[in-house]
Amino acid sequence: MERLRSLDGCPWDREQTYATLAPMLLEEAYEAFEAVELAREGQANELRDELGDLLFQIVFYAQVAKERGDFTIADVTSTVHDKMVRRHPHVFGDARADSTADVLKSWEAIKAAEKQAAQTIGDDTKTSLLDGVSTKVPALMEAHQLSTKAARVGFDWEKLEDIFDKLNEEVAELRAAIQTHSDSDNEENHARVREEIGDLLFAVTNIARHLKVEPEAALKLTNRKFRHRFRYIENSLSAQQRSFESANLAELESLWQEAKNRRQ
Repeated sequence: MERLRSLDGCPWDREQTYATLAPMLLEEAYEAFEAVELAREGQANELRDELGDLLFQIVFYAQVAKERGDFTIADVTSTVHDKMVRRHPHVFGDARADSTADVLKSWEAIKAAEKQAAQTIGDDTKTSLLDGVSTKVPALMEAHQLSTKAARVGFDWEKLEDIFDKLNEEVAELRAAIQTHSDSDNEENHARVREEIGDLLFAVTNIARHLKVEPEAALKLTNRKFRHRFRYIENSLSAQQRSFESANLAELESLWQEAKNRRQ
């Protein structure tokens, strides 16, 4: 990375900054995220490659930081090393944790203490357990992280069936909002529909969490499945020298079912 950023290195690499690298960092993180599902299906090489690309972005950032005098890659690894030791007192210290629940409870308590210690003296700004959840991640991922954080301190449904009751409640409220929206098509009613759809999605996210399913990954899988099945419909119509406009909905549904049966 030092060579790439040097005067006899690459002009493009030399021009990169924190800001210009940000979109690429996000893109590589998402590609690694998607490769996890492929690895679960036996295609681990894809994950290996994407992790390499993500690591390259980290090294790239660290080199830019070094040149700016902000920090070095050694600082990055040392900081996360110290953090992991500090947050695992049941491994590196004398604390005891007999279950995952004990570990997570301790983890949140240590994080809260770290945040309190890092606050500026005299700053009376209130902090929240949820402050650690980024508002810049995709909404589905954010919802999962928010509810996970809240659940770790006991703010959670006792059983899965309770969340299904909540889901049914949200469906009913959405239906009511849609009816109101159809009767009076204005901005306020549209906002109500949007809010109820958000509540419905949040309830589904909590169901996923209780079933230990990462909702972002689950939706990514469904998106990929939709792509494959839709492509099958496109290819089938093309083989018949037909367009979408020439096919009715029943014919398209039949091709969709064919794709499902072929596990497309």
